Amino acid sequence: MAKCTHCSAPLPANSNRCNYCRTRNDVDLTGRQAYSLKGQSNRNCPHCHTPLQTIDLHLNGKVEIDRCNDCFGLFFDPGKIELLLEHTVSDVYDINIKQLDNINSERYQADKPVKYIKCPTCQNFMLRRVFGYRSGVIIDQCKIHGIWLDSGEITHLLEWKKAGGQLLAAQKEITVSSIPAKSKSTGLARDNRTSGLSDFEGPTALDVLETLANVLGKLFKE
Repeated sequence: MAKCTHCSAPLPANSNRCNYCRTRNDVDLTGRQAYSLKGQSNRNCPHCHTPLQTIDLHLNGKVEIDRCNDCFGLFFDPGKIELLLEHTVSDVYDINIKQLDNINSERYQADKPVKYIKCPTCQNFMLRRVFGYRSGVIIDQCKIHGIWLDSGEITHLLEWKKAGGQLLAAQKEITVSSIPAKSKSTGLARDNRTSGLSDFEGPTALDVLETLANVLGKLFKE
């Protein structure tokens, strides 16, 4: 049985929150990737407006990301988050729904304000989207240049995958793809209302939102 790293009390099943000292213990991610600093990036943090630092994740030169030394946010080029998840968390064969729910509940920040931020590369406003089914992580995404994660959100995604979240997302994708085209829009809308999270599906909605975000970016560009 897992024990709390703070007080050594037994942790409850499918939870990382200690019932005795209320400390939240991170999921065991011993395979977490090492990294080294490569130097200053030509991109700026969308929150702090300071230069980002480029980090090499030691994955045979395949993954370099930009990190803010002040707020510890991360900017990933397209496809790099998926590579990091693939190399860092492997051999996951089971889906633990209770664990997924507890991870999201324990990491949920009720007081976190909703804020639209600009892409560190093109300075257009990014879209807010849910990363993966039931991940609980809302990312900021530029369709061209990549994805921004605030501090702690990459660990949230690693824990989500460790609990079988990526397997669950794959199952959901298969289920949705098998639904007749006429009923897809109704079903997706119902699922989004149930989850309480908004994830726009379909090129029309995305294109309209991105156009609006780009117009606002030009109007309010610093």
